[in-house]
Amino acid sequence: MRGPFSIARVWALEILDSRGNPTLRAYVKTEGGVVGSFSVPAGASRGGYEAVELRDGGKRLRGRGVLKAVASVERAIADAIVGMDVRDQRAIDMKMIEVDGTENKRRLGGNATLAVSGACARAASRQMGIPLYRYIGGMNAHVMPVPLMNVLNGGVHAGNELSIQEFMIVPAKFGSFREALFAGVEVYHELKALLREKYGKTAINLGDEGGFAPPMRETREALDALREAIGRAGYDGQVLIAIDAAASSFYRGGKYVIDGRELSPNELAEFYEEIVEEYDIVSIEDPFYEEDFDSLAEITRRLGSRVQIVGDDYFTTNVVRLMRGVEMGAGNALLLKPNQIGTLTESMEAAALAFRSGYSVIVSHRSGETEDPFIADLAVGLNCGQIKTGAPARGERTAKYNRLLEIEEELGRRAEFPGIEAFRRSPRRALA
Repeated sequence: MRGPFSIARVWALEILDSRGNPTLRAYVKTEGGVVGSFSVPAGASRGGYEAVELRDGGKRLRGRGVLKAVASVERAIADAIVGMDVRDQRAIDMKMIEVDGTENKRRLGGNATLAVSGACARAASRQMGIPLYRYIGGMNAHVMPVPLMNVLNGGVHAGNELSIQEFMIVPAKFGSFREALFAGVEVYHELKALLREKYGKTAINLGDEGGFAPPMRETREALDALREAIGRAGYDGQVLIAIDAAASSFYRGGKYVIDGRELSPNELAEFYEEIVEEYDIVSIEDPFYEEDFDSLAEITRRLGSRVQIVGDDYFTTNVVRLMRGVEMGAGNALLLKPNQIGTLTESMEAAALAFRSGYSVIVSHRSGETEDPFIADLAVGLNCGQIKTGAPARGERTAKYNRLLEIEEELGRRAEFPGIEAFRRSPRRALA
């Protein structure tokens, strides 16, 4: 017998992401009349082990259309889950995985399965009359995340000569999310003025994630600009720095081509040690080629007690990949991107393994985003204490920040902002 929480209808729509490419929004309607939706982002820098993003191919929209994924939602997925209880997230996600029947969701598309997975969670929360973060994390959901704000773009996110993909400011030493966010906003605008003064008006053109893409060439040039902007804003020692190297993008046959030099893995590790000494760096993401777990383990041994060593392309929100890192002592933090794995259940399983293993978790956006603020609720629901969602600019980025401001207001005195403590988790083996 169907009740108000039974899934009555599932459908999808081809929409646009922040780069003007097609993406997918799914809708789930309950018998109680509530509709939940979820819009799927897309990445430019993609790990080799991510779930397949089903695209149409052919001439239409340069092959980027997602009508095949829409069909997956409205046919195979809808046939499988209509009538199920929308609150049974795991059963729904496992049913989609079963229907797909492949390791990387290439039949239905990870974009199709994630769209429905997220829409079910939102429909359930609305039918229950509770916020999404509360539905995900229960009554204990109360930790506001420290924002890692990508304010200088390089690599595949920009058209300059910087090898490092992201240079982030981290407003960590504040008492609340609101204070941290607006300190980051001040630094962002100081950086904008600084870049215009030094490089001219074209230097403040924006990259994919809202950061600036000035005509810089070397890593230290970018780090110096961040340090100066932080000082100008009056936040020395309070706003720190993080980088996403995305080193697979400058890996060439065993060497790393960076700042006009070819470096061996050991030489690149020494370079990271140098800049950690020189700058207030608190986090380094994907420091080596995504298959080089040995170098990731080595840099974790060398720097892991001082900075966060994050796996994105290494782990791809996948428990098998993450377990390999845990067993080797490679990295001490997981970048969690739900569209890398394709369901909310699998994303939360990866987060749970990370927490059990003493790894930090950073909930993350993608470079091709939508206005959907789902990941803001997810970060609070997981109590993970960190979020990456771009610069404080462009609507698809600010939607997440504004949602977090709403959540903090709603939580009131229960809201906790961990600040620098979010980066001090000690790694340990999951099975120890």
